[in-house]
Formats: sequence, structure tokens, C-alpha cells
Amino acid sequence: MLLENKVAVVHGAGGSIGGAAARAFAREGARVFLAGRTRDKLDELAAGLPAAETAVVDALDEAAVDAFTGSVAERAGRIDVCFNAIGIQDVQRPLGEISAAEFLRPIEVATRTQFLTTRAAVRHMAPRGGGVILMFGGGGPQTQPGLGGLKVALDAMESMRRQWAAEYGPYGIRVLTLVTGGIPESLPDSVGAKDRIAAAIAGGSLLKRAATLADVGNVAAFAASDLAASMTSATLNISCGAIVDH
Repeated sequence: MLLENKVAVVHGAGGSIGGAAARAFAREGARVFLAGRTRDKLDELAAGLPAAETAVVDALDEAAVDAFTGSVAERAGRIDVCFNAIGIQDVQRPLGEISAAEFLRPIEVATRTQFLTTRAAVRHMAPRGGGVILMFGGGGPQTQPGLGGLKVALDAMESMRRQWAAEYGPYGIRVLTLVTGGIPESLPDSVGAKDRIAAAIAGGSLLKRAATLADVGNVAAFAASDLAASMTSATLNISCGAIVDH
């Protein structure tokens, strides 16, 4: 049990990525607290997890994030892991075809939610001398046309990860980002080109396959555990080689 006796908070738990991480954390022995905006999705996930607790929290709301995180720390006595898998509301079209609001939305959502959830967690982790912050969706060195503000938002998250790691490393807090080249399983069925997108992701990777939700959960659990105790200010690349570091 990699996370036995640990307390994990998952923001965006109602989504497929957050749900995958929450299930893996629970499987490895953590007590999980699930936060999101849709009660039904949270309750459905919690029903399959031992002792999971849910709360409707808008991660863009500073007061709500602080209150929720404080309540978890009070009830559980600690927070060991905070994972943010909030969707960032990006519009993926060429920059010349989108509005300023569409370009800025993912940047604002990503940076605000990551800042608020991380700040709330480290305030409770630092006095205990340790904890793990996990972000999802780092940028990597490459880009491609038609991403709108998505790549800029992901790059901003990587900068934030480095800054948090530098400031809170002395308190024993590790900050890591999970990077993928896309998770076909996470695409909603309403996406008309889902099969084509999945084939493109797999075809563009070195392993000729795409990462799965199970991969996300497994790596998140490892990163949150003491087995990764020497890792911080780094990305965990689970893109199957779709993103190659330079």
C-alpha cells in the first residue's frame, strides 16, 4: 500500500482524470477527499471507494477552496497529497480565429485554480514538514498549430510548478506535474472525431500507443508516495513518447 495512512485531496474528481487518480490513491490506502462542481459525478465515484468524502467546490472561488481545504485538514488531521485535475476550458482553434476571451480563458483558469488549490494545501502541509502537490497537464517542449491558449496555459503551469517547488522545498513539500500526449479514454463520446484523435495520438508516440487512465492513476500514486521522495520540480512524462524531452 503505497499511500497507507495518507490523506489525499483531488480537485476535479468528477472528471475522468481526477477519478483515475482518486481510485488509485484509494487503492493504495489513502483516505480521499473528492472535490468538484457536479455532485452526482462525485457521489458516483465515492460510492466505489472506501471512506471517500465529497464536496462541491468551485476551484476558481478563493474562499471556497480555502474553506474546503481547511475542513479536510481539520477533520483528517493532515493533508499529504493535493492533486488538481481541473478542466481548463480551452478552445482549440488557430489563434487568428479565436477571441481574446477564448485565448485567455484556459490561461486564467489553469493558473488561478492551480494557484488557489496549491496555496491552500501547502499552508497545511508546511507546518507538518511535508506533502506532495501534483499538477496535471504540463506543456513539454513541442507545440502544434490550432491549440488556442492551451499550450500557453500548460507552459504557465510548468512555471508555477518550478516556483512552488523552489519556495516550499525547504518545508519538505514536493511539486510534480504529470505530462501526457493526450488520453483518448478521457475524450467525451460527443467528440465526433474521437477515433481519429485516438489514432493520431497513438501514431505519433514512440510506443505506438496512448496513455490510459490506468496509467495516469498508477503514476500519480507513485509520484505521491515515498518511493518518489527524491523527486520535485519535475515532470513525469507518461506520453508514451508522444512528447520527447530535449
